[in-house]
Amino acid sequence: MSKKVELNKFDIGNFKRKNMLIRVSWYFLNELFLKNSFFIWQFPKIILLKSFGAKIGIGLVLKPSVNIKYPWNLKIGNNCWIGENVWIDNLDKVIISDNVCLSQGSMLLCGNHDFNKPAFDLITGEIRLNEGVWVGAKSIVCPGVTLETNSVLAVNSVASKNLLKNGVYRGNPAILVTYRKIS
Repeated sequence: MSKKVELNKFDIGNFKRKNMLIRVSWYFLNELFLKNSFFIWQFPKIILLKSFGAKIGIGLVLKPSVNIKYPWNLKIGNNCWIGENVWIDNLDKVIISDNVCLSQGSMLLCGNHDFNKPAFDLITGEIRLNEGVWVGAKSIVCPGVTLETNSVLAVNSVASKNLLKNGVYRGNPAILVTYRKIS
């Protein structure tokens, strides 16, 4: 007899949650300032992220309508761009190096579920975007993936495995199509 999915038995496993008051406070402030398309001022958003534990370098361009799950799991280097409707679902660490561009609607997803387990156990993995990476519009980076220096994930692609240095990837799943030659 085959087993069945039993979502009522879901358990977060080893996932570590912050204090409930901190999480609830962040939820409302994220809605009010970061996800809000009418709040266009970057400086207060950066101060807010830092006050909740994010490590942020200089020169961050942070567009409206950005959703960041847990700023205490976020490190951003210098001169990075984060476009409209980017979602950083950082149940685990997200480390973004210098000169990284996250284009409109891209998603960094640090969590997933084990579909072979009846309780749909939570799985998390750190995401690393090394220097000079470009994540194209509407693209997805999956848990545990590293995008090596100067790699490109083209529009609407899914990176479920690490991307090579200077590699240009496209599709779902993303496959190497050429190499980036910065002149």
